[in-house]
Amino acid sequence: MRHPEQKQRHSTLGDAPGTLAAAAEGAVASSISLVEYTADDYLETRFATVEAGLAHRAQLPNLWLNVYGLTDPAVLQAIGQRFGLHPLVLEDIANTRQRPKVDDYGSYLFIATRVYRYQQEGQRLVHDQVYLVIGSGFVLTFQTQPLGVFTSLRERLQAGRGLVRQLGADYLGYSLLDAIIDDYFGVLDQFNARVEDLDRQVLGGHDRFILARIQRQKQDAMRLRRALVPLREVLNTLVRGDYAFFQRDTMVYLRDAFDHTLHLIESLEAAREAIGGMLDLYMSAQSNRLNVQMRVLTVITIIFMPLTLIAGIYGMNFDNMPELHWHFGYYYTIGLMAAIALGLGIVFWRRRWL
Repeated sequence: MRHPEQKQRHSTLGDAPGTLAAAAEGAVASSISLVEYTADDYLETRFATVEAGLAHRAQLPNLWLNVYGLTDPAVLQAIGQRFGLHPLVLEDIANTRQRPKVDDYGSYLFIATRVYRYQQEGQRLVHDQVYLVIGSGFVLTFQTQPLGVFTSLRERLQAGRGLVRQLGADYLGYSLLDAIIDDYFGVLDQFNARVEDLDRQVLGGHDRFILARIQRQKQDAMRLRRALVPLREVLNTLVRGDYAFFQRDTMVYLRDAFDHTLHLIESLEAAREAIGGMLDLYMSAQSNRLNVQMRVLTVITIIFMPLTLIAGIYGMNFDNMPELHWHFGYYYTIGLMAAIALGLGIVFWRRRWL
């Protein structure tokens, strides 16, 4: 039986390519905003309806259209018609499980990326899809929900700081990718902090859920790697100059973004190795702790073995046992047993077995 969540995600199975699924019940409503800019002017417009967006006529040459919510087919189809997007692009945008990739559709580039964040409840690592369409004079971004990834870029664009207003839409596309990469640095810092905190607790062994926590960090590392490695390939493709959408001035910044992805992957690989070593260390610590406990039990058993032997000998029902009729026999036997136990205890203590 298929999991209900998977069934909802793959609602277009069996349909023709390019088919958009109907909006899911309870889905986040779409929100559309348009930023128009030049080196000297900035204009931002928010559209309450699709019709308002279709009726709007741009006044400035550089456009950035941002869409929150990817569940309304009417919104995606309207944007696709306005900017000439291929149906397969719209289908990929509606699918919230795309791996990072770049596709060339002639007049524009389609880039799929992922961003990760830690939920406040339970501190679980979850991902959201972010899609970019970079064309001549325009950039489209699609997000599942407001994530705050592009907040600083929007503020710089509005204030006219940096080069984003000075250069064209290709530099805006780079700036969006750079903001996504910078967001990974923040997530990876949190991930590394968790790994370091877990590393300090491994040798303590007081948390009985430590093994489950190690396994969760291992899974989080795999998820981050499945996003960062394809993102590195996307940047590598753009840096090679396979596409003519980026000017020479922007290529320098793309190479810097590519270097940042390499740094992220190297840091992640180091954390993965630490987690692998942590698991081995935990198993070794557990084995050593078990050996110590077994050694203590063995020492106690050895100490009581001669005492049990003496008690067994004098517990036999024979008449010809002289010590049984001796007045001080009981006290002698108890003293002998105590001396043997004390002697064995001193021997084991000097050997640091106790």
